[in-house]
Amino acid sequence: MRDPGRGDTRAESPGSAGCAPCKGAARAERALSGRGSHAGTTIVRSLSLLLFILASCTRRERVVVGSKNFTESDLLGEIVAQQIERRTSLPVERRFHLGGTFVCHAAITAGQIDLYVEYTGTAYTAVLKLPPVADRDSVYHTVARDYAQRFGLAWGRPFGFDNTFAIAVRHRDATRYGLARISDLAQLAPRWHAGFGYEFLERADGFPGLARAYGLRFAAPPTAMDLGLTYRALAEGKVDVIAGNSTDGQIRALDLVVLEDDRHYFPPYEAALVMRQAVVGRHPEIAAALGQLAGGISDAEMRRLNALADVEHQDIATIARDWLARNVP
Repeated sequence: MRDPGRGDTRAESPGSAGCAPCKGAARAERALSGRGSHAGTTIVRSLSLLLFILASCTRRERVVVGSKNFTESDLLGEIVAQQIERRTSLPVERRFHLGGTFVCHAAITAGQIDLYVEYTGTAYTAVLKLPPVADRDSVYHTVARDYAQRFGLAWGRPFGFDNTFAIAVRHRDATRYGLARISDLAQLAPRWHAGFGYEFLERADGFPGLARAYGLRFAAPPTAMDLGLTYRALAEGKVDVIAGNSTDGQIRALDLVVLEDDRHYFPPYEAALVMRQAVVGRHPEIAAALGQLAGGISDAEMRRLNALADVEHQDIATIARDWLARNVP
C-alpha cells in the first residue's frame, strides 16, 4: 500500500471528483460540431480523443475495497467485494491485508480505499481515543456520528456478530489450574509468559488497560508477534496466554480455552462497514447492495467461515461465493 502521507496516484474512485481528462471532453465535442478551424482532419482526431477520454473516465469508475491483515478481515472484504459485483455494474479493486487499524484508517481517510470492515469497539477506543464502555448501542451511535463529522465516513449496519478479544490458554492448563475467568490468571501470571499482537500491546483497550483491570504482571514483558502466529505459539508452548479473536476458527481447532471477561473490560466489537460518504453518495446502489449483508452473520457462523479458511485452508473467494449464494441469493 502507498504511504498515506504521499499523494494518491491511483485512479479516481466512484466517490471522487470528476477526473481531469474529462475537462477536455468539451473541447473535443466542440471540434466534432465543426466549429474548429480544420474540420475534416480535426473531427477524426477529436472523435478519437473523445472516445479515449470517455473510456478513461469509465475505467476510473470503480470501488476499492480494503481489509486488515488477518483472515476474518480478508474474508469479509471478499464477501463485500463480491456483493458489490453481484448487485451493481461497478468494477471492484481489492486491496486486502493492508495492515492494522491505523493503516486502514489512514488509507480510507486519504482516499486510497473506499471501504473496509471495522469493529465498533476498535473505532471507539483506538481511533476516537475514548475510554472503553460496555453499551453496544452507545458505542455504535458514537462512532457513526463522529466518523461522519470528523472523517466524512459512513458506518453501515453491523454484520451481526461481535468479535471481542479472546484471552486464551491451553485446555490442559485451564483444567490443571481451574482457569475459567481472566481474573483467575492473576496468581499464575508471575510464572507465565504472554504473547500478544502488536496492536493489542498499544491500544487503549489492549494490554495496558487489561493489566490494570485484572492486576496482571507476567514473568516478562509480553512477546509482540503477528496476531495470526499467536495461536500456534500458544499451542506449541512458546507462550502461556494470548489475546486472540473470539470468532477465530483456530481456537477450537487447537483445543484452546477462552477465559471469561468477568470484569467486563472489553467494549463491544461489532463488525460493520466503514465507507467514504462521497462514494455512497454518488453511488447509492453500493449501500443498497451492502445493506443486504446486515445482521446475516452470527458469532458461530463467523467462526465456521474462519475455520474453513484457516483450518481447512479453503480459498477465501470460494468461501465468500458459496456463503453469498446460500444466504443472499
